[in-house]
Amino acid sequence: MSKLLGVPLKKPSEVDVVKPLNNLIQSTYNGATAEEKSQYAEAVNDFSKQRNTAIWKFFEKYEASLETVYAYYDQICALETKISANELQIPFKWKDAFDKGSIFGGKISLTHTSLLYEKVCVLFNIAALQSSVAVSQPLDTDEGLKLAIKLLQQSAGIYQYLKGATPAAVPSEPTPDLSQDTLTVLQALMVAQAQEVFILKAIKDNMKDQIIAKLCCQGEEFYADVLRAMQKESVRNLWEKEWIPTIAGKQAGFHALTQLYQSLVCRSTKKVGEEIARLRNAIELFKAAQTRGGNETYLDEYFSRAKRNLAESTKDNEFIYNEIIPEISTLASPGKAQLAKPLPMAAPMAGNFKDIFTNLVPVELHRALTASDMRKNEIVNAEIMKLREATQTLNAVLASLNLPAAVETTDSNSGLPPSLREKANEVRGKGGIEHVQTMLKDLPELLSRNREILDETERLLDEERDSDNQLRGQFKERWTRLSSDKLTEMFRTNAKKYREVITNAIEADKVVRQKFEANQKGIELLSMPPEQIQQSLPSASGSVDPNCTSVQRLKQLMEAVETIKAERDAVESELKSATFNMKNEFLQALQKDGAIDEPALSLARIGQVLSPLQTQVKESTERQQTLVADIQSAHAAFSTETGSCGNSRDKLYKELATAYDSFVELSGNLQEGTKFYNDLTQLLVVFQNKISDFVFARKTEKEELLKDLTTESSRQAPPATPALPSHYASTSGSGSDIPAAGAPLAPAGPSNVPYPAQVHMPVPYGASPGVPYPTFVPPPMPQSFNPYATLPYPGNYQYGGLPQGPAPGHYGTYPGSFAHQQGGYPNQKPPGW
Repeated sequence: MSKLLGVPLKKPSEVDVVKPLNNLIQSTYNGATAEEKSQYAEAVNDFSKQRNTAIWKFFEKYEASLETVYAYYDQICALETKISANELQIPFKWKDAFDKGSIFGGKISLTHTSLLYEKVCVLFNIAALQSSVAVSQPLDTDEGLKLAIKLLQQSAGIYQYLKGATPAAVPSEPTPDLSQDTLTVLQALMVAQAQEVFILKAIKDNMKDQIIAKLCCQGEEFYADVLRAMQKESVRNLWEKEWIPTIAGKQAGFHALTQLYQSLVCRSTKKVGEEIARLRNAIELFKAAQTRGGNETYLDEYFSRAKRNLAESTKDNEFIYNEIIPEISTLASPGKAQLAKPLPMAAPMAGNFKDIFTNLVPVELHRALTASDMRKNEIVNAEIMKLREATQTLNAVLASLNLPAAVETTDSNSGLPPSLREKANEVRGKGGIEHVQTMLKDLPELLSRNREILDETERLLDEERDSDNQLRGQFKERWTRLSSDKLTEMFRTNAKKYREVITNAIEADKVVRQKFEANQKGIELLSMPPEQIQQSLPSASGSVDPNCTSVQRLKQLMEAVETIKAERDAVESELKSATFNMKNEFLQALQKDGAIDEPALSLARIGQVLSPLQTQVKESTERQQTLVADIQSAHAAFSTETGSCGNSRDKLYKELATAYDSFVELSGNLQEGTKFYNDLTQLLVVFQNKISDFVFARKTEKEELLKDLTTESSRQAPPATPALPSHYASTSGSGSDIPAAGAPLAPAGPSNVPYPAQVHMPVPYGASPGVPYPTFVPPPMPQSFNPYATLPYPGNYQYGGLPQGPAPGHYGTYPGSFAHQQGGYPNQKPPGW
């Protein structure tokens, strides 16, 4: 038997996977703790090392290398379930496996930023390595035969899988080795060679001649199919120069073996005439096999046996049997027996696979958990908003009636009623007006920082687009890569949304500043020491009798006010701390149905947890209506009975009560606004990093494509395609007749607020001038700021139809850049753009 053929390997390029993968994980799992982030970073580094080891392990063609490359492929499969694979901006470059190129290496290559493309290329090389390991096996031992059969069938299964997987992973034109015609040839070749090894084992095991004849008949048909597929115009120039002659020789050889072993069946049944006819045909076929394959010793042992048997049988027929020798074309086929077939891919492929990213949950589960948490926070924030708005309304009513100050005994030291004295102490304790002024002063700087990051990000996109358009206009149709406008549509959409977020935040800042200016005088007074407040108070017109019936009634009502406020604080605290873990339920749904119906599952659990608290909120707001009516009625009786209403001191007390409420609101607004800007900065940095990854990949592609176009004119035109050789005759009738022995074989050719509505941040999305930043429960930063994930809602939790990342681009033929590996990201204007 002649040697088996091993498939050449695709040549990889080293590339930095650490920075882009860290960026993507940071944006996807933005709620991770510092410890979790450290674990993710360590896993990314391990993944990078694993890739660098695996891609060069392909070239060590030993059985031990397979486990290493299997583990890397398994890790890719595990990783793509935990991130959005089409968002990963890593320029994976692989050269064509069959490209001869020059002394400096092959020239045909393809670079994509898709993890699916990396997966396809790794799979191709796994199948190629399996074929090479099979070729190296000693076929004179049972262990070698069994391993070769297993690896060749596994290789065929991978090439079969790649025929369906490649179009999805490489939407543009792939390199020749990944074309459908090439993959069809390689699958058929692996099956044919596996069948050949089965035949060798059958012969070695001394199986019946009839079985071996059937196996050889099927092997001949397999090689006929391979030869036909290899000579297609689209692929015939890919193969090594000896491949087509070798396959042609094998087809003729197995046809010859079919006739030889069937002749042995005839000999055992004394069908001498048929035996002679088959032996004569076998001898012609052996000669053709040696001529076609260019190997004068190919199947020589079997050739000699056929000649000996022919001489013996001819002599016996002449002297004993005198049977008529039938025409070979009239003889029936011995039938076929197929043992070789593509084996389905194992999952996982490695026997001892361990997922590096065990701390990352499946991306669908993570999205469902995030959406569920955001849904819960939206409901919690809505309920807290109801409580706070009710409390603000109650405070406004009390302030307008100068309560509780009107019914309190004035303090002799400060000249203030106890309630106002406590409020003044609280304002001073929180930094007074200076605290508010400082935070107001910081807002423009925070705003400017975010605006600068977004401006720089958009500049990177604009410069990349302008460069692409310029070169497209220069090279016309020769500039074959996808246009920037198509690739950056989602980037542009999300940059626009960030710009809207910043614009809305500016409006919210104005509302806060206006509220401060309207209450500045009262806050200044509350910030003063007690003696200065007393000096600022107008003289009192008289004191109130504390034993008056109306005073006693109002005091009781003020106690009811404090009670309802305390209850609301408790309910608000319970709302903020309400938690539930949907992970197990989501995992069960994912395993059972293959999908997660997040809205249905989340709403059922949210109802169980929050329904009692929602009932308390409703009861509290309804009870307030009766309480306010009682206070207004009692205050009217108080004014009639005492006449202490409308003097200048009472008016100032009202102003101070209103100023205190505004101070509390402003402090909360400014803290939330500062947090908003700081969180937005982190998200914009992640967004900018993604744009930088994309721009770097496009720049690398541009340089490679420019190099190809510059040198294109100096390349020689490919030689004319030679005429197709005639197909060999197939026992099964699948091919045409074999040319006469010795005829030459045709030569082979060469080769709502600025934040989402549920976060309730700046106006105009659902906020009011009184509460421009009403964030109550700190939710995970919404995926609205992740430029590939879901964008602001309320009410829309479905993932389908929401902006995802840009489709993986076709990054022509550019190499991985060492600048990229060393962290050379274009945060500043890249040179040469």
